[in-house]
Amino acid sequence: MRTATRYDRQMYALMNRREAAPLYATTARRRALVAVHVALTAAAAAAWLAMVVADVFWATFAMLGLLLPWVVATGGINAATRGLLELRGRMLDERQLAERDRVRAIAHRATTTLLLLGTAVFGALLWTTGVEADGGLVFAVLFTALVVHWLMPLWVAGLRAEDDVHGDADDLP
Repeated sequence: MRTATRYDRQMYALMNRREAAPLYATTARRRALVAVHVALTAAAAAAWLAMVVADVFWATFAMLGLLLPWVVATGGINAATRGLLELRGRMLDERQLAERDRVRAIAHRATTTLLLLGTAVFGALLWTTGVEADGGLVFAVLFTALVVHWLMPLWVAGLRAEDDVHGDADDLP
């Protein structure tokens, strides 16, 4: 087993900082944080698609405006999960490795279900209306599927994170 590198130790320290704790201190706050992250991701993806597919100029500014809140929300979820998905396996204990596997399995099932539903709806729409698929629409659907697949483990981990348990040892200076 390899020992932790300087990068591993820095990432571990970063993921275990407590400055953002008020964002995720309770289950309700973590759920709200994940919901905000989902909304920010959807808005940024829509802005990017508007910029690329529809060639809308203002979408660039919308994306830039959404970037900082999205990064803060991502950092809050990563802090709530103590870097469960960002740290290398050698920095996690057995319980964390098992939780990471569970999170990835749940996220995979959720993404598969969403892709199945999306494909069925899109196929039914094409079949019943007889309308040819527009390349921009297909690209938008594929891009959306990619973003959801990429971020679903983070969202699931944020929803599954548990409240911190403070013992007497935590109160020491």
